[in-house]
Amino acid sequence: MITEARTPLQHEQPYGSTYEQMLEKVRYEGAYPTRDKAEEAVRLVLAGLGRQLTGDERVELAARLPLEAARILTTQIPDTQPMTGWAFVKDLADRTGASPATTRWDTGSVFTAVATYAGPALLTRILHQLPTGWALLFGQAELTTAP
Repeated sequence: MITEARTPLQHEQPYGSTYEQMLEKVRYEGAYPTRDKAEEAVRLVLAGLGRQLTGDERVELAARLPLEAARILTTQIPDTQPMTGWAFVKDLADRTGASPATTRWDTGSVFTAVATYAGPALLTRILHQLPTGWALLFGQAELTTAP
């Protein structure tokens, strides 16, 4: 009997490695009627995140995402001025003409999948890099230190 030796990955992708599988996860989480609507949300939110995320966290997240999602994230030039979570949602809403409530829904649907691909340790590092309000977008508690 021949068996293949498999090198274990440090972090296995939870929903499969294809972009289509990621879109189906987002479609399910966001209750989108079509795959195209889910893909529209993924492209919008990942592009926005790509404009905010820098450094090792950006590189590591891109390595964990499906290739097409990683390209969306990494083709964006990071902004020089980081945004709070609310400013991020408002900026995306302004760019698309959608309501802030719809954009918040899209953001949460996409970030649910992104958080799972990232894993808890990387997500914590990402949230430490970003200004206040981002944890809630990822479905996490916003922790602050006492003065």
